[in-house]
This record gives sequence, structure tokens and C-alpha cells, in this order.
Amino acid sequence: MTMPYLVSFHLGWLIGSLLLGFCMGWISVVQRGNGTSKVTARWLAALAAGLVAASLTHVVPGRFGYWLDLGLIMFACYLVGCPVGAWLRDRVVSRTAPPAAV
Repeated sequence: MTMPYLVSFHLGWLIGSLLLGFCMGWISVVQRGNGTSKVTARWLAALAAGLVAASLTHVVPGRFGYWLDLGLIMFACYLVGCPVGAWLRDRVVSRTAPPAAV
């Protein structure tokens, strides 16, 4: 399965995941908590790298490989939409905020 076919066939779903990421970035509130620990972040990064490597080397055949490729592309679109939405919201909110009192 080639990526151009996947993108052209599922363009609506990919745009939907991009818009969902955009909306989540727009409505998200900045969290000032501890977040994810370094150990958990390393495990998640290793998992993501393993899934991308499995997709690129076509280790997973057939339908499950197709779903893996599609899921990774949709997740990438979502991850692109999140910071774009957060950045645009920051631009809009900072533009309309009243000036700070001195």
C-alpha cells in the first residue's frame, strides 16, 4: 500500500483529524502541572518510534498494516493541528486582551 493512495482515498478523514486537532488546540487550557514523567515520555517515544519503524518496513502485513499506516497518518495530522490551533488562539486572545495596567 502506498502513501499517496492512502492520502487520496482517506482525504476526508485526514482533514477531519487535522480539524479535530485544531479544535483541541484551540479549546485547550495551558496546564501548569507536572505532566508526564521522563520515564513515561521515553517509553511513549520508543513506542511511537517502533510503530513508525514497523510501518516503514512493512512488518505488519495485510489489513492490520493498512490500519497501522492509516492510524499513524491520522495521528500525525492531529498532532499538526493541535499546535496550530493553540498558536492561532494565542494570537486572537492576545490581540483582543485589554492592555495591562501599569
